Amino acid sequence: MENPLRPAEEPFSAEIQMLLEGVPRQNGYLLKLFRVFANSPRFLKKGVSNHLDKQSPISKREREIVILRVTANLECEYEWGVHVAIFSRHVGLTEEQVRATVQCASTASCWSEPESLLLEVVDQMCLQGYLDQEELNRFQEMWTVEQQLEILAVCGTYHTVSYVANVSGIDLESFSAKFPRSVSSC
Repeated sequence: MENPLRPAEEPFSAEIQMLLEGVPRQNGYLLKLFRVFANSPRFLKKGVSNHLDKQSPISKREREIVILRVTANLECEYEWGVHVAIFSRHVGLTEEQVRATVQCASTASCWSEPESLLLEVVDQMCLQGYLDQEELNRFQEMWTVEQQLEILAVCGTYHTVSYVANVSGIDLESFSAKFPRSVSSC
């Protein structure tokens, strides 16, 4: 049976076309994931908040660490690969750090203490939906309330993105990175 949750094709309705005008593109190319979103005007309007804005209270590097770990936890190679290809170098992530988002996360020696904590927070949120008291205390000490809410919102948003990408079964973009296949020492 063909998966009905697949990338929509042009020509788009006037409403969908208008909504897609505000969607980021990669060198003019509309990503497959956004074309999957285009199956529903409501989803395009409300389904996934844009946490890639310049007004975010967390750094772009922190945002990308959260996104890469959430998508790795949910085995969403599509979204992980898009973010590695487009953003990882721009936020200063090394190849070792990118690999660590998939393979060993917070235990890798390549992370600063705050980044290691950020990865622990993401892992606990993905695994159990809340933070153990020790991590909660450290999380609250490290980030402001506004930053905490942003981190949690990015986690939730990229859960949704990962669900859609995984269920739709979309192929990787031609420029996407792929998950590391061999386990490296962390």
